[in-house]
Amino acid sequence: MPRRTPQQPSYRRLFTIPGTRAFTAGNLIARLPAGMFSVSAVVMIAGTRGSYALAGAVTATGLAATAMVAPWIARLIDRHGQSRTAVPATAVAALGSLSLLLCVHYGAPDWTLFAAYTATATTPNTGGMSRARWAHLLTDAPETLHTANSFEQSADELCFMLGPSLAAFLCGTFFPEAGTLVGAVLLVTGILIFTAQRATEPPPSPTPKGSSPLRTPGIPPLIAGFIATGAVFGAMEVATLAYADAAGHRTAGGAVLALQAAGSCTAGLLYGKRKPTGPPERRLRRCLLAMSTLMSLPLLAASTLDSLPALATALLVAGMATAPTMITAMTLVQHRTPEGRLNEGMSLAVTGLLLGIACGSATGGWTTEHAGTTAGFLIPVAAATTALLVIAAPSRTTP
Repeated sequence: MPRRTPQQPSYRRLFTIPGTRAFTAGNLIARLPAGMFSVSAVVMIAGTRGSYALAGAVTATGLAATAMVAPWIARLIDRHGQSRTAVPATAVAALGSLSLLLCVHYGAPDWTLFAAYTATATTPNTGGMSRARWAHLLTDAPETLHTANSFEQSADELCFMLGPSLAAFLCGTFFPEAGTLVGAVLLVTGILIFTAQRATEPPPSPTPKGSSPLRTPGIPPLIAGFIATGAVFGAMEVATLAYADAAGHRTAGGAVLALQAAGSCTAGLLYGKRKPTGPPERRLRRCLLAMSTLMSLPLLAASTLDSLPALATALLVAGMATAPTMITAMTLVQHRTPEGRLNEGMSLAVTGLLLGIACGSATGGWTTEHAGTTAGFLIPVAAATTALLVIAAPSRTTP
């Protein structure tokens, strides 16, 4: 099909490319449940079984299963195509969600909850598939691809900001299983709309070139950097919720965290409208330096001002560094991943993020419990600094 590539960074021109509006609409519908499922599962299980420990163990098991299964699903997508792989993988994941719902509703043994939620690990990386389509359509337009990647990162932030709120609303307003049920319907509907757009789908690569992304020079340091960046998110979430709880405003914790996502979403959209200058390696170093610096603001707000509004403002500003960092890092993943393995490379990046979030949550929780709520904000600063050191050091050998 002919490719129309806008000349200047512009979101409106971006969506003049034929087929992009349709696959984006489907992808956004399918991506929203990513921020709903874990919250829905916790509310549903804790509300009916009376155990947050059980709910947390079930969701942690699902996260671990996703970390193992997601790269394999992405590899199948690269080799057999998005539509042939994503639809059956989504069907399995949706059946896992519905099985969890039924097990909880009918009081099945606890082990069935773990088994059912593990099946949701086959959920395809919808954001990665969308980025792969943009990379396919904009092969000869790197500046426009930068705008597309910025849009995708902002969409991630928006979905993870709205998803938990929507899940909590559905579970609290209707019935405990409502969030999981609606999430499964949205996932299946979105994937069907997305995969129906065959004209924009990248061609499959039955025999991909090059080795696995994990053995590709330049990719392992990026994955390590994604793990450290994920730890920033996980630790900041726990520290913020603990601080709000200690201040007597437990219900405000979610809204305060949403400000961080809002700052990131806004910065991502603005970043996408700017023409990228210099090699992405250099841009990533600058972004990581900014993130390391701005992550100290919540620590300062909590330790010196001891005010929840001040912390909220600090999180809004600190969040503005995360989206540009993620956008630039994903661009490097696209550049360095061998041909025919793009979905696998981006899935590994997302897996690194998930692993980092889990580690950050655990470390932040331990620090908060043993050293106080303010000390918990030290972990995001340390994690952001680690990401800078890990990713920036090997990039000295690149232009």
